[in-house]
Amino acid sequence: MNDTLKKILRHVPAVLGVALLFGAIYVVQKEFRSLKVADISRALHAIPTVALVASFVWTVLSYFILTFYDRLGTIYAGKKVSYGKVAFASFCAYSLAHNLGFAAVSGAAVRYRLYAHWGLTPLQIGKVVAFCSLTFGLGGMVLGGIILFTEPQAVPFFGDKFPPSAMYAIGAVLWVIVIAYITLSRCLGVIKVMGHEVELPGWRMAILQVLLATVDVAVTAAIFHALLPPTPGMTYLRFLGVYLASYTAGLAANLPGGLGVFDTAMLLGLSPYMEPPQIVGAIVVFRLYYYIIPLFLAGALFAGNEILLRGRGLLKRASGLRGVQAIGRWSEPDFVVAAVTGVVALSGTLLLSIGVLAPGSDFSWIDPDFADVVNQAGDFVPSLIGVALLVMAAALAQRVNLAWIATLVLLLLGAAFTLAQGQNLWVPAVLVLAAGVIAPFHQAFYRHARLLSGKLQAGTAVPLLTLVACVLALASFEPHVRWLDSNSWWQVILSRDVPNSLRASVALAVGLALVALWRLLRPGRVRWAAWTEEARRRYASLGAEPPAQADGIVCGEADRAVIAFRRVGPVMLALGDPVGPESDRVSAVWRLRDLAQQEGLDPAVWRARRNLLTVYGDLGLAALPLGPDGLPLADAEDAEGPHADRYLVCVAERDLPTLLPLLPALAEP
Repeated sequence: MNDTLKKILRHVPAVLGVALLFGAIYVVQKEFRSLKVADISRALHAIPTVALVASFVWTVLSYFILTFYDRLGTIYAGKKVSYGKVAFASFCAYSLAHNLGFAAVSGAAVRYRLYAHWGLTPLQIGKVVAFCSLTFGLGGMVLGGIILFTEPQAVPFFGDKFPPSAMYAIGAVLWVIVIAYITLSRCLGVIKVMGHEVELPGWRMAILQVLLATVDVAVTAAIFHALLPPTPGMTYLRFLGVYLASYTAGLAANLPGGLGVFDTAMLLGLSPYMEPPQIVGAIVVFRLYYYIIPLFLAGALFAGNEILLRGRGLLKRASGLRGVQAIGRWSEPDFVVAAVTGVVALSGTLLLSIGVLAPGSDFSWIDPDFADVVNQAGDFVPSLIGVALLVMAAALAQRVNLAWIATLVLLLLGAAFTLAQGQNLWVPAVLVLAAGVIAPFHQAFYRHARLLSGKLQAGTAVPLLTLVACVLALASFEPHVRWLDSNSWWQVILSRDVPNSLRASVALAVGLALVALWRLLRPGRVRWAAWTEEARRRYASLGAEPPAQADGIVCGEADRAVIAFRRVGPVMLALGDPVGPESDRVSAVWRLRDLAQQEGLDPAVWRARRNLLTVYGDLGLAALPLGPDGLPLADAEDAEGPHADRYLVCVAERDLPTLLPLLPALAEP
C-alpha cells in the first residue's frame, strides 16, 4: 500500500500541471473567443518605447536583487565567496529556474556545479539552495498578506467569491508564518523537520531575508506593470494581487515558466481593466525580458565558464569536426539537460505563437511551386512543429537520445518554413541558433526511447500507428480548408468562425498525436542482470576483481562497461567504479542512477576513485574520503597510503546512517 501511495504521489505534480494547463486552455476558449491575432500584433506595436525601456531596467534590477539571495545564502552556509562568483551563480541558476518551473525553482543543479568548484561542501551548498528557496516564499507571503488585507477583490478566481473575512484570515496566516520564522530564528536557532535538524539563520539575517524578498517580488511585478497602458482603477497594488496569484498558479502547474497557466490567470485578472490584446502583448514582452533573453545569456556564460574550467586540453580536443562533438563531453551535469530543455521549450513556444510575433507571410520571392506548398502550410505547420517541440522538451528532460535527434530535425524544419516565408528573419535565426546550442551535447542524451527498446510490441505499435494516422489526417485537412491557410492549429480550435466539426477534428488529431508521440519517446526501462556466475566472469574479464557479494550488474549504454551493485535499504550501492572501456563508463554511472530512480532508491558508490568524482558530483552526490577500515574520515587531510584515493559518494545527509553500519563488513577481504 505504501509503495502504491508513493507511486501515486510521485505523479501528482505532473497530473496537476496537465490539469491546470487544460483548464487554462478551456478558460481562454470560453472567455476570450473574440481574441484575434491581428489585435495582439497591434497591441504589441503600440507599447511605447519608454515603457519598453522602463521594463528592461526593472528586469536588470530584479536579477541584481536576486544575487543577494545567494550572497546571504553563502554567509548563512559559513563560506566566504566573492560577490562576482555569487552573482554569476545566481544569474545562471535563476535564469534556468524561471524557465523550468517549480521543479527547478532553486536552480540546485547549477549551484551544486559552481559552488562545489569554489570549495563549498555538499552540506553548505544544500544550505544555500534551501536559503534561496525559502527567501522567495517569504517575500510572497509578506506581499500576499498586504494584498489580502487591502485589495482582496483583486485576487483572480477567489477575490469575488470569498467573503472579506476569509481573505483577511488567509492574509493573517501568511503574516503569522513570517513572524514565526523570525521568532524561531531569534529564540531557537535550530528546529527539527521530518527527523532532520535544520539550523536557522540569526534573527537579523531573517529580517534582512524578508525585506530583500519583499522588494524582489515587488520589482519583478513592476517589469510587467510597466508594459501596461494607464488604466483607471488599476493601481499598482491591485496589479500586484493579480500578479502574485498568477505566479503562484504558474509555480503550482510545474510547467516550464508556468506556460499557459500564468498567462491565463493574468488575462482573467486584468480583463476587467483593459482589453485582452493589450494584456497578451505585455505577456509576450515580459516573457522575452524575464525568461528568454536571460536563459540564452546564462547558457552562453555557463558554457564559457566550462571552457575556462577545462583549460587548454579541452580546446585542443575541441579542434576540428570531431572536436565539436567533444564539447558535449565537458561534463554531463543536470544543468546541460535542463538548459537544453528550456531552450527547446522556448523554441516550441515561439513557433506556437508565430502568427502573433511574425504575422504576414510573403512567398513571392521563391519558386512558385514551392511557394504554393509553403503558402498552404502558412502558420499551421510551424505551430504543429512548435507543440511537437514541447513534447520533445519533456523527453529531453529524461535524457532520451531519439528526442535529441528529432529535436534537431524539427528545429531545422521549423527554420526552413519560417525562412521561406520571407519576413521576420530573426525567427529562423533563433531556431538555427537553438539547434546549434543543442547539437554538441549528444552524449548527455544516452537513454534509448521505448520505441527503440527491444522488439515492437502492442504498447509501442498502437501509439506509432496512431501518430501516423493523426499526421496523415492533419495533412489531409490543411490543403483543402481555408481556415487552415494562415492560422495556427490552436487558433482554429479557438475560433468561433470555424465549423465545430472541424475544430473538434483538429483538436482530436493534435491531442492524440501528442499523446502518441510522448508514449513513443518515453525512455525504456533500465535493465539489469542478476549476480550469477556468468556475471562474475564478465566482470573479471574486464580486468577487475569481482566483489564477493552483489545483487546484480548494470551495463553502460554501449553494453561494454559494467558496474556491480547491492540494494541496501533505501540505497542502491555500487561496489566500486564501473569497469570496462572508459568511453562507456560514464553512461554506466548514469544508468545506475536511472535504475535507482526507477526503483525509488538513492544511488551511492563505495570505493569510488578520484577520476570519476566529477561525474558523481554531477549526480549531486557528496564525496567522502575513506580510511583503511572502509569508513569515511572526519578530515580529508587524514587520507593517506593506498586508501587515499578511495571515496564513498552518496547523498550524505540522508544515506550515511544506513550505510555506516555496513561499510566495515564490505571492507573485509
